[in-house]
Amino acid sequence: MPRTTPGPVDHVTISFAGFNRAWATWIGDRLERRGVTVVQQRWDPPAEVPLEESLRDLTLARGQVLAVLSDWYFQPAPRGHEEWNRALREVVAAAPDRFAAVCVTTSALPGAASAFGAADLTNVGAEEAERRLLARLGLPTDPLPDTAGPRKGPRYPADVPQVWGGVPRRNTRFTGRDELLTATYEALNEARPGAGVVALHGMSGVGKTQLAAEYVYRFGSEYDVVWWVSAERRSFYRQRLAELAPELGLSTGAEYGERLRAVRDALRRGEPFSHWLLVLDGADEPEHIWDLVPTGPGHVLITSRNPEWSEHNSGLVEVPVYEREESVAFIRRRAPRLTPHDSGRLAEALEDLPLLLDQTAGWLNDSEMSVEEYIGLLEGGIGQDVVKVSADFPLTFRTAWSLLLNKLWETAPEAAGLLRLCSFFAPDSIPLRLLHEVAWDTVAGLEALTDPDRLDRAVQQLLRYSVVRLETTVSSGRGPVDPSRALHLHRMIHRMMRDELPPADHAACAEAARGALAAVDRGQPSDVRMWTTYAALTPHLKWAEVLESTAPAVQDLVLDCLRYLYLSGEYGSGVRLAEPAMTSWTALLGATHPRIWDLGHHYANLLRALGDYRTSERVERAAADYLAAEHGDHDLEHLRAAGGLAADLRGLGRYDEALRLSVSIRDRYLAVLGPQDYRTLNADNNLAVSLRLLGRYGEAFERDRHTLELRRSVLGEQAPATLYSELNCAIDLRLLGHHRDAEGALERTVRRHLAALGANNPQTLRAQHNLALCRYLAGDPAAARPALARVRRDCQRLLGEHHPLTLLITASAACAERRAGDPDRALLLHERVVAGYRSMLGDAHPYTIGAVGNLGLMRWALGERDAAVDAIEQARSMMVRSTDAGHPWALGCAYNAMLVRMRTGRTGEARGLGRANGPRTTALLGADHPLAAAYRQAEDPVRAEHLDFWDFEPLIV
Repeated sequence: MPRTTPGPVDHVTISFAGFNRAWATWIGDRLERRGVTVVQQRWDPPAEVPLEESLRDLTLARGQVLAVLSDWYFQPAPRGHEEWNRALREVVAAAPDRFAAVCVTTSALPGAASAFGAADLTNVGAEEAERRLLARLGLPTDPLPDTAGPRKGPRYPADVPQVWGGVPRRNTRFTGRDELLTATYEALNEARPGAGVVALHGMSGVGKTQLAAEYVYRFGSEYDVVWWVSAERRSFYRQRLAELAPELGLSTGAEYGERLRAVRDALRRGEPFSHWLLVLDGADEPEHIWDLVPTGPGHVLITSRNPEWSEHNSGLVEVPVYEREESVAFIRRRAPRLTPHDSGRLAEALEDLPLLLDQTAGWLNDSEMSVEEYIGLLEGGIGQDVVKVSADFPLTFRTAWSLLLNKLWETAPEAAGLLRLCSFFAPDSIPLRLLHEVAWDTVAGLEALTDPDRLDRAVQQLLRYSVVRLETTVSSGRGPVDPSRALHLHRMIHRMMRDELPPADHAACAEAARGALAAVDRGQPSDVRMWTTYAALTPHLKWAEVLESTAPAVQDLVLDCLRYLYLSGEYGSGVRLAEPAMTSWTALLGATHPRIWDLGHHYANLLRALGDYRTSERVERAAADYLAAEHGDHDLEHLRAAGGLAADLRGLGRYDEALRLSVSIRDRYLAVLGPQDYRTLNADNNLAVSLRLLGRYGEAFERDRHTLELRRSVLGEQAPATLYSELNCAIDLRLLGHHRDAEGALERTVRRHLAALGANNPQTLRAQHNLALCRYLAGDPAAARPALARVRRDCQRLLGEHHPLTLLITASAACAERRAGDPDRALLLHERVVAGYRSMLGDAHPYTIGAVGNLGLMRWALGERDAAVDAIEQARSMMVRSTDAGHPWALGCAYNAMLVRMRTGRTGEARGLGRANGPRTTALLGADHPLAAAYRQAEDPVRAEHLDFWDFEPLIV
């Protein structure tokens, strides 16, 4: 029968251990609803203070003391049950009216804990738990009247979060680590808003993933969302994070990039959930994924061997090996037959490394070998046959593993062979279904694994020996390779297996592994529905040594994966695959093999997408020169490479050279294929781009209009290429100064782009950017400012901060902010554009020069006149050298320098610039062009004082 307390309870002090904070918060909320004043007090008595004294200190608080009892409550400091029983009888049993308790654990507690008369809250729902709590404190248990509607409070701690995905099963043998869990909890919860990122780092095998999983199970009730992501590879991490979109109820299409952007934005805003926990497991290369770590009101927990996460705004919690007491407790759970003494000896021999303890104790429990015999074998092997693999691992690891492997070969040779082949896939996640694609009859000794049942039994034997771990996660992925059930092979074992293989076996295993990868039905890389399959395949390419194969199917796999990485926006990962592929395939096939030109085409596309035009030019020029020499300059493969080369020249700012090549390519396509072939039309389009970059806007418009008419008749109104020509015609009109005509055309083409391509397509974003820019140039910068900011934000999410299209849109957004927005924001954006173009293109490129000039205009607006004048004059002189004096960009820079000279009292110098460049502008652009009109107005000093500067505008190359 529950105890009651005399008189009404109006003050309660909740005493809880650190891991029961969620219970204390929920209990406090339930009591405050009843008008009770609540104080929460963490129970953490100092080891040097007698337990009786710490318990008496609790009674100094006003009102009732309510203890939240669990095994953690009785764990602080090394106290045994005997000490606890003595203190509880002396303090709690002697003052029953001051103490009450609830019990939230099924673990055994000290016998004298019955003095608390605890209400049992385990295995009951929230309503029954609240009733028991209130009854224990003698408070009314009647439901409260609903006078103000439902009040949202903390979640009942026994409930699971609303969104829960990918979390491994709880390790029932998890032991100790209380201090690490506490440190992690405090680091996350005490971080300032938006900075709740903690990395658990330490050597392989130390138990970082297990610690993170235990953290999730202990504290998961405090979150609305718990999402576990394997982060070994950027591509798979992006794919897994994108899968969170439907779980959050976000309204997105099926497009991969759109979901990823929506998830990151939702987490940043804390909508629909602000209490979220994202676990990034195995993030050993922070430089590859740190820019994708979400920010916002939630928490990010990272496991990594790499302490460099501290350089990426992450707190660090180092995970060491077990304390000896933890090792002994763990071994006894893993191997019940071992005595405490034997467990201690084994822990000492294995240097308390959790992975080794798990593997070795599990094997010893099923073996007749004694611990002393085992340790004797270890000690006997240290002299010569044990090799220290790396400074991060214990010296005894190789011998310990060799014994286990020998036992495996004796008892389960097929499992040992399977393990050997597994070392030719990525160690951290080997999809089980991928193993069924292996041609086992090609691997000596493993022919029997062709039988799926034999293969499954071999997997089970590896699991039994704790050599691998089966990871089962919730996955929404579809396709032949299901990443939700995968084997985890420790990296140390993975490395040792590969190192110990004889050359012939190594070659056979590598061939079988890459054959399995190539055999997967992966579909077309342009099919977004197959991207989960590609994300699961790409981490294994390196380990299967696919770049060493001459098999056409394997090389097709490489090319398809490169195309997938390009389409999914993983340009950096694509380059890291394509670059060594170029070296390897050249050595295997020869520099002139047709495969090299296919590979080079993908490589150059990836480089160009990153703005690395110099390297792309080298690749395309080598292909174009060779193919022309071998097959003639009318060969279609040569013309494809030459077209890429022209694009690279445009990117490098070599516009005259690009124009000459563009004209030649177009003429040759026309001669070979005729005027209506899609390749000829592409060449027409690219010729117009070259003309536009040279400032020959009228000629570009005529060429684009001609291409548009043919594309409409050949490809149809809604074809992406037709829409591209339609957009280019509108851009030409805008550049010619026909802003109103351009605005109408852009409004129409934006609607067409949205209907045909969707909102999250780079071509659609380019159309929206030009529409906003047209309105800005037509004299309404205030109205254009939010539209430019929105398009920039969308482009940044789709392509990243440093993509060429993002930089171009950022340049426009910065100018709009300068004229009609926030000066500080404008300055920041201008500086980002300058830094981006300098890094990508160098100081002498027209884009960098123009961006420096725009930054000078910003300095002028902020009153920094000396710095502004220097930047504006520098842009004028450098732009003339980079293009020529008659280019529209040079004329615009000269116009800005003229206004600055005029406003700083150098009237004569200003008039000289005006007389030299005004007529040039009229001749090039026409008398009605806004820049030509501005030059004429500047001849009147009074009107010149009120003229706006000219904004430099980069163009898509």
